[in-house]
Amino acid sequence: MAPKAAALVLVLLAISGSRAEVNPDAVANVIWKYFTELGSNAKDTVDQLQQTEISKQLNTLLQSNLQSVSAYAEDLQERLVPFAIELKAQLAQDSQRLKEQIQRELQQLQAKLAPYADEVHQQIGTNIRQLQAKLSPYAEELRSQVDRSAGELKQALEPYAAELRERLQDNTDSIKASLSPYADRLQQQIDGGVESLKERLSPMADELKAQVEQSVAELRRGLSPYAQEVQDGLNRQLESLTIQMEKATEELRNRLATSSEELRAQLSPLAQELREAASGDTESLRQRLAPLAQQLEQRVGQTLETFRQQAAPFGETFGKQLVQRLEEMRGKLDTGAAGLEDHLELLEKEVREKVAAFLST
Repeated sequence: MAPKAAALVLVLLAISGSRAEVNPDAVANVIWKYFTELGSNAKDTVDQLQQTEISKQLNTLLQSNLQSVSAYAEDLQERLVPFAIELKAQLAQDSQRLKEQIQRELQQLQAKLAPYADEVHQQIGTNIRQLQAKLSPYAEELRSQVDRSAGELKQALEPYAAELRERLQDNTDSIKASLSPYADRLQQQIDGGVESLKERLSPMADELKAQVEQSVAELRRGLSPYAQEVQDGLNRQLESLTIQMEKATEELRNRLATSSEELRAQLSPLAQELREAASGDTESLRQRLAPLAQQLEQRVGQTLETFRQQAAPFGETFGKQLVQRLEEMRGKLDTGAAGLEDHLELLEKEVREKVAAFLST
């Protein structure tokens, strides 16, 4: 075996042994972000890809995933930037072709569906009503889970305010000695409550995604009889619809996770303030703790109420997004006019597929 080949085998074994992974979606996110942000000048594009943040972001991404095989990460990063430059050049050529193809297919599809306009309208309208009926219980369940989880966390944190008020009755040295363990327990309760909240809400996104996939499959079956001769055009429109709906589902998942972490970030300073009070001088300890003891319950309540008001409507917002996507598709089938989103979504899908193929080799 040649030395280079042997070295490559050892690196691959090291990667397998360390269970290191490079997430194609994460790499594609970095590359796609820069494709959409960089200017149109080809030379500037190349310079930016080579010299600005894309190189740094790819390097950080790879190093964080492949810390135990940094040499491999560096080599992969060096290969990725030229690949991104080549992909950018290819997309510049393919982009216009894809846009024209989508427009042409949609016009053909619109012409073929014109004799069945009423049936198509009715089919999509039925699909919208069915989707709304399916999503409504999940939206209500999501709201219920948010309300229940916020209420349980508030109930779990309420005794800490009473306990802190009781501690103020002790002598100052006793308060100071017990304050850090008390703050640690409070932080653990906050962390445990937030993690429990995330565990409850995360499956909701998966359940909603399953309902969306079923709805698109039903729409495909309902429209297929009217578009036998232009099935490719219909498939592309449904593929675009699927991408839009998957993005909406992922956005819902991210919003739930982000809101949960924001809740943690807003509650955690309470424990930190207690730690800081414990590290201060003994004389002013009681003066600093007295206002916090009075405010703790109120601040917890306000924070949880704000979270509840923000997160509870996520399900309804998600349902409205999906209905809007279906309405937009119905409009495109009526007019034969493709939107910019069709083009960009399929172009992004192509980028992700090419990145995944590149990393698989």
